[in-house]
Amino acid sequence: MAESLEAPRVFNKTSSALHGCMDAMRCSRTLLFIVFLTLSGRITRAAEIETTRVAIDPGARQGTWEGWGTSLAWWAAVFGDDKELADALFTTKAVRINNTLLPGLGMNIVRYNAGACGWREVNGRSMAVSKIIHRYRQMEGFWLDARSSDPGSDSWDWSVDAKQRNMLALARDRGATHFELFSNSPMWWMTRNSNPSGGPKPSDDNLAPEHERNHAIYLATIARRAADQWGIHFTTVSPFNEPRSDWWFADCKQEGCHFSVEAQARSLPLLREELDKRGLQKLPIAASEETYYDHAIGTWERLDEKTRALIGQVNVHGYQEAKGNRAKLHKLVHLEGGKPLWNSEYGDGDPSGLNMARNLHRDLAALCPTSWSYWQPVDGGGWGLIAGDMREGRMQRINPKWFVLAHYTRHIPRGAIMLTTKEESVIAAYDERSGKLAIICLNDSEKEREFQIDLSGFASTASTASSWLTEPRERSRYELHEKLPLSGKLLDQKLPKKSVRSFVLEARPERQ
Repeated sequence: MAESLEAPRVFNKTSSALHGCMDAMRCSRTLLFIVFLTLSGRITRAAEIETTRVAIDPGARQGTWEGWGTSLAWWAAVFGDDKELADALFTTKAVRINNTLLPGLGMNIVRYNAGACGWREVNGRSMAVSKIIHRYRQMEGFWLDARSSDPGSDSWDWSVDAKQRNMLALARDRGATHFELFSNSPMWWMTRNSNPSGGPKPSDDNLAPEHERNHAIYLATIARRAADQWGIHFTTVSPFNEPRSDWWFADCKQEGCHFSVEAQARSLPLLREELDKRGLQKLPIAASEETYYDHAIGTWERLDEKTRALIGQVNVHGYQEAKGNRAKLHKLVHLEGGKPLWNSEYGDGDPSGLNMARNLHRDLAALCPTSWSYWQPVDGGGWGLIAGDMREGRMQRINPKWFVLAHYTRHIPRGAIMLTTKEESVIAAYDERSGKLAIICLNDSEKEREFQIDLSGFASTASTASSWLTEPRERSRYELHEKLPLSGKLLDQKLPKKSVRSFVLEARPERQ
């Protein structure tokens, strides 16, 4: 049996003095060697740890945060009557779903989809259906045919889409503050080929020119109906979805419609007119929901000043991930154009949530939006925060992605001041109402990483911070660590590899 270095050999008490002395010397040398190895190992490990040093400046204000959100299509058409899921998404309560206790995300932005599908014949035409679209992605529309634009006529059916409307109301009742009406496609009978999934050529506009005003009437009528009958006052209306993308073909797996920049420019004034006719002069238009940051730059640059003036808020999607010129879009739209800028949709198939966190940090560092929304909280595989069998209507498992997102949605509330950190892996926000500073650190590397956060720019800080840790590859899931000590005004903590950690502490920025 090999001897353990942690258990030095015990020599026989009858050994001679000489042997005892020699054994003692050998033992001393062995112990010294062990100590040397131990210290060397510590020094080597310390040298390998990357240290990120960030000074948080309370005066480096990036903007006021408007909130976190989600789109209701398609998941709400399946789970729209689930009150526990509504609690988990739109409150900060602890909610048990599928035997897992979840931290409520506290989202306050809800994006309601005006459906494009219908099954009534129109002048001998029927809706063309993509060969690969699933039924739950066929969002039912209210305007069934073009015989009458009167919302009280039998050309309209306000009973459809009950589950999505129900989740909209559940979100409102739980404190949601922003409601966006958005369209993936015009009603099927407004399209050139009767297909709400796209055209014969995905690069061609599929809204028939003679129905451009009808598309505006449709959205304006829904907004008016929601205010009068549903108790929902939309805060923005968005008429396009990824309009310049070239994948909206007839056999697409979802609703979609290509709009060239020229088609967008024709549609926007019509929508403004129809909203105004219905007393919705204060309801802003959001556009253009381009897939990529670079698409959004190109669209904005090609719209003339008169058309840009019709847009009250610029929405963009985050599917360009690590690519795209976020900073240029922010400069054009917000700094020069004076428009609020939202990342209104992001999603990916990584269930860990690390890819989502990586891109969220990129957005907050360079795009500087004032809100951020996740596409599908429940969806197949890694796309959902919760993995679900959408066709069967069953939630299956909670992805680590849920817990990762909780670090951001729970600790950066609506109204918080976003602070520029000049370090992509560190996000900071200050809530003036509660006097609390939130710092969220992402360690996306394969090694432990040290973060030294300098808070000397604040007049005063608490002596301790609360912290939450999520390790998607390990077992930690939004794990609370209380009363972490600061060294003066220095927060010095190590993050395990591939982890997200948030810190919250009381702080006062003003010096009196």
